[in-house]
Amino acid sequence: MNNHRGQHNNPAECTHSAPSPERIKHLTAYPVGKLPQPDLVALLSRTLGQPDPRVIFGPGLGRDAAVIDFGDRYLIAKTDPITFATDEIGWYVVNVNANDVACLGAQPRWMIATLLLPEGTTDQALVDRIFEQLHSASYAIGVSIVGGHTEITYGLERPIVVGAMLGEVTPERLVRSDGARPGDALILTKGICVEGTAILAREAAARLRGKVEATLLARAARFLHDPGISVVRDATIVAASGEVHAMHDPTEGGIATGIYEMAQAAGVGAVVDGDSLPVYPETRALCEALHLDPLGLIASGALLAAVAVESATDIVQALEHEGIAATVIGRLRETPGVVLRDAHGERPLPTFVRDEIARFFDTQ
Repeated sequence: MNNHRGQHNNPAECTHSAPSPERIKHLTAYPVGKLPQPDLVALLSRTLGQPDPRVIFGPGLGRDAAVIDFGDRYLIAKTDPITFATDEIGWYVVNVNANDVACLGAQPRWMIATLLLPEGTTDQALVDRIFEQLHSASYAIGVSIVGGHTEITYGLERPIVVGAMLGEVTPERLVRSDGARPGDALILTKGICVEGTAILAREAAARLRGKVEATLLARAARFLHDPGISVVRDATIVAASGEVHAMHDPTEGGIATGIYEMAQAAGVGAVVDGDSLPVYPETRALCEALHLDPLGLIASGALLAAVAVESATDIVQALEHEGIAATVIGRLRETPGVVLRDAHGERPLPTFVRDEIARFFDTQ
């Protein structure tokens, strides 16, 4: 899950004391969105359960899925909820979970889904629609739904679906999320922010009407499927086309957070070419109308890859040959920190305590 932060590389080094009462009390004051990174790091350092030497790596900074040794195969395990989108929530939950499995070089295989549905408004049509979305999205990427749970839940205003995705990869084909190296080229597929654009167009349409053209709003609403929020195909092509050291599906906190997470996980810095960042015109228009920064807007649909610089051209060409736009947006370096370089000079890449879409919905 995208909130995974802060596990020691060696589980035996972890402490196992429970969180303090003061910390539990503090949790009630958090705003909508992820827990603040320092607090989540502290929590995970205390609540990791029984150490297991078969865990290649579990929760940690920039890690979106766990890797478990099953002998000739590694099992990849991932979980993520969908809480903002509602009209195609089943499609979202399959794809965002599959994305993080694919980013480790693995093939998504099996999924378990938990559906929590609001009382008073849930009918058979809603349940049928979500199940059909789960089926069609899973079928499209070769995933089997193998279990789950469905209930009408007290106190909910909208459906929530939690997915748990499992995949597999041979050890030699694993792409570690902390594997980026100084000198690597940063490649971004498609553009920013596919998912955020689709959610805003669908969930904030009333606010946007009259502020953006109706045809633009309609195009933005279709971003869920075109260009689409799945990066499974992107990741498969990248992994097969050159020397790739890390891949990441930038989600909450947008492309800026995704770059920080990749760099911090590997202990490297980065220089990002701001003039090369591909921002869709639809995204820019919606963000300007709602006073949001696209750099911090939830960004599933774009794959961020750190690749050996000598492989960058081949990988970009392989993606474009398959109809997937790809851009080199920067370079990793040994010097700590992430900077944004553009026509205005060089400055730190903006940071986002929480996703711009969470900030937007929290003010509604």
